[in-house]
Amino acid sequence: MLEHHLSADSRPERVVVLGASGFVGRAILRRATEGGSEAVGLSSADLSLLAPDAADRLAALLRPQDSVVFVSALTPDRGRDAGTMLANLRMAEAVGAAVGKVVPAHLVYISSDAVYRDDANPVTERSCCEPSSFHGMMHLARELILRTGVKAPLALLRPSLLYGIDDTHNGYGPNRFRRQAAKGEPITLFGGGEERRDHVHVDDVAELTWRVLARRSSGLLNIATGRSVSFREVAELVVSGFERPVDIVPTPRANPITHRHFDVTDAIKAFPDFHCMDIASGIARVHGEMVGRGHG
Repeated sequence: MLEHHLSADSRPERVVVLGASGFVGRAILRRATEGGSEAVGLSSADLSLLAPDAADRLAALLRPQDSVVFVSALTPDRGRDAGTMLANLRMAEAVGAAVGKVVPAHLVYISSDAVYRDDANPVTERSCCEPSSFHGMMHLARELILRTGVKAPLALLRPSLLYGIDDTHNGYGPNRFRRQAAKGEPITLFGGGEERRDHVHVDDVAELTWRVLARRSSGLLNIATGRSVSFREVAELVVSGFERPVDIVPTPRANPITHRHFDVTDAIKAFPDFHCMDIASGIARVHGEMVGRGHG
């Protein structure tokens, strides 16, 4: 669970987002700007965390009063091999070395629920960490690197499956389903789409990250809605936004049906006045934003 080091919200003086050009990083940078903090976004074009001098270069940019959000990572669709995992660990090593040279006021790491066992239901912050993928192993190892080497207050945030308007990835779920529907293609399910998952909108991740920054919180927090729905239900919600018919097509099942549910008690205790948006509202928001951009 989180421990708040400030008894009331206090706007961070400066928020430095590592990975600011990515899907999650952009949302966090935008929220920090809206919150009135000086927001500094660093992407790989500004500073490659894989460069030999990355730690020194990052340390030269940091100030002791900074709140640092570490999002940078080679993404899951590229992270299916050990080489990618090791590259991600080198990035974490560089960040750890940099914040060892210039200790910031706060460090927040955006991890993943992929660190948990596949059958850890319901998932809580105390569930067993036993990742079944290189992506999950990478995040758990990064957490360990930061836990053991960072002197600043450290918050580890583990979001569930993410979706939102600017996601460039094509992972199975709301983002892919909407792209298929927008192209006039059928939405293709694995099996009948029976698996139930907890989907969280990226804006809720940004909002909770901002609240963690404002309270200078440390510890661990899962980010989920607490309400799991089937992929079939997600597909139907996506289809409901389109006037033209969109087919939802099941396919022969290749893997066993698995579900994942979250107990969000710790999140409610940490931020009693905050609730993640439900999947229907989130999908409707994404659809409205896409129509507004002329991509309906």
